[in-house]
Amino acid sequence: MSEFARGWRPLAAALIGVACGASPVPFNVLPLVLGPVHVEFGWDFAQAAAGVTIFGIIASLLAPVFGGLADRFGVRPVAIGSLLAFALVFASFYLLPGSLGGWYLFWAVLGVVGIGSTPVTWSRAVSMWFSKNRGLALGIMLLGTSLSALIVPQIAQAAIARFGWRAAFPATALLPLLVAIPLALLWFREPRPEERPAGVADATGRLTGLTIGEALRGYRFWVLLASILVIALAYGGAHIHMAQIVGLHGFSPAVAASVLGVVALGILAGRIIVGLLFDRFWAPGVAAPAMLLPAVACFLLMGTAPNLPQVMLGGFLLGFAAGAESDVIAFLAARYFGMAHYGKIYGALYMPFGIGSAISPIVYGMVRDRTGTYDPMLMAAMLMFVIGGALLLLLGRYPDAAPDLKPQVA
Repeated sequence: MSEFARGWRPLAAALIGVACGASPVPFNVLPLVLGPVHVEFGWDFAQAAAGVTIFGIIASLLAPVFGGLADRFGVRPVAIGSLLAFALVFASFYLLPGSLGGWYLFWAVLGVVGIGSTPVTWSRAVSMWFSKNRGLALGIMLLGTSLSALIVPQIAQAAIARFGWRAAFPATALLPLLVAIPLALLWFREPRPEERPAGVADATGRLTGLTIGEALRGYRFWVLLASILVIALAYGGAHIHMAQIVGLHGFSPAVAASVLGVVALGILAGRIIVGLLFDRFWAPGVAAPAMLLPAVACFLLMGTAPNLPQVMLGGFLLGFAAGAESDVIAFLAARYFGMAHYGKIYGALYMPFGIGSAISPIVYGMVRDRTGTYDPMLMAAMLMFVIGGALLLLLGRYPDAAPDLKPQVA
């Protein structure tokens, strides 16, 4: 049987799990409640938005912990348990107090419990079901974030219109409770030893791979970590501030929303196309030139010229690279370090991604506040995208092609 014939059910459950988890849902609800929160409590937008920064940093720091738990106890209990905790805490945002400290506390707790419902865990099982088609499978799984971007804002906005902004949180929390968790209980599991494809396990079905200590002692881990951090710092703020960037070109908020839709299409295309190419070619050789695309995007987005096709193209290229970057972390972690301790290693590599993405919007905002434009930051981002892509070329051959880098059996 083909890998997809064996693993399509766990893959489908992982896709929905990602869509309903802590990675996309809060980021699709927060933009809709920022305005009402500002009006009701009088906090400025920077103070209110800092909640999601706290959430992102705490979750990222805990990623290796949850990844290690998935390695030890299996993905299923960790992912489903975290998904349940995330849903309950997110729904409780309905009870938010009117203090800024309370707002931050709720986001901090969400970061503590929610990281296990992100690709940090789901990708471990998907990578165990797929070897030859791993890039495509991971790309399909990560489409969950695009699916969330299409559905979650609609549910949240309908709840806000009828019941007020607080209702957006329990309304969207129903997705993990009523959709993702039941599907995961029905379909999601890791493959049994005899079901694991070649390249994931040895002849006896035991997973192969480096320990976290062995990975840390090798240069590849640090090269990949540096690349992820640089690219996350360049991209995160560009995405969050995209509407403002479009506005500086003289376009209305409605046009800015259309550009954000184009960015989402770019993310979708990047995940599928780059995932397919990863399965057929040396992945760093695919990812490095893909990271040149957002450098071009930054150039197109600079200035104030009211050239809508140019801005649209810039948005698409930026999104394409974001989709590629998500594939890069999961695919290269599995390919270079193996599956025996994948969760802990992936979690360690997720830290710079999450922290960089959380800090980047603040840096973009500071540049805008001080200069009145995003151009200096976009110029710096161009250089960071080029450096981040070039670093991937230093990873060298896959371990199974290098006798001195054979993974140990776990």
